Amino acid sequence: MRFVRGWCHAGRVQQPSNHRATLAKRRADVAGMFDHLASRYDVINDVASLGMDRQWRKAVLKAVDPRPGEVVLDLAAGTGTSSVPFVEAGATVASVDMSLGMLAEGRKRNPGLSFVAGDALSLPFADASFDAATISFGLRNVQDTAAALAELRRVVRPGGRLVICEFSAPTWTPWRRIYTTYLPVVVPRVAQLVSPNPAAYDYLVESIVSWPNQEALAQLMVDAGWNDVAHRNLVGGIVALHRGRR
Repeated sequence: MRFVRGWCHAGRVQQPSNHRATLAKRRADVAGMFDHLASRYDVINDVASLGMDRQWRKAVLKAVDPRPGEVVLDLAAGTGTSSVPFVEAGATVASVDMSLGMLAEGRKRNPGLSFVAGDALSLPFADASFDAATISFGLRNVQDTAAALAELRRVVRPGGRLVICEFSAPTWTPWRRIYTTYLPVVVPRVAQLVSPNPAAYDYLVESIVSWPNQEALAQLMVDAGWNDVAHRNLVGGIVALHRGRR
């Protein structure tokens, strides 16, 4: 299957070092913010998550359960780190992101992947193009969550799967207290040390705090037409996997 590459290019996109989005989540703001984070984004994630992001990717792989010959949409794929396990499992993968900086960095690091420039609210694919779709830590950056869930449903074939990995609400009270301290205090400090755009992490913390909890996101999936919706908590609910079937 060939993927339309749209307006993706390999040039490096420059943004001021204090570029950040707001909770209005305007497309240009979000894309510009990630453009400037692209070169260090994977490293920062690894440091800020204390290495747990690797385990989360394994959990996503297991939940998607890609089979040889299947076609998988990896939305908000960034540099393609999340796409590699699906390719290794034998699937054909479209690695989609709206940040040109992320795509340019990804094409340097993972030249074998099919990178596609695309917006979650208007995906450049025909109806029922994919056996499965997944998005990790990207849905909360989309301006209209309900519309994105409906658009994902459009491009997944009947019977196909959706897996969402996203920050959520810790379910154990002591863990929740630690987490609410870690997010606003530790993450910005880590960003100051290793990020070329530390202001972006102020937004990322805000977006996590304001994000719907497990039950609310599950209801949004149901409202968008997904069936068999379920979720599973990781790390005590700091992260949750949501699954649905078309």
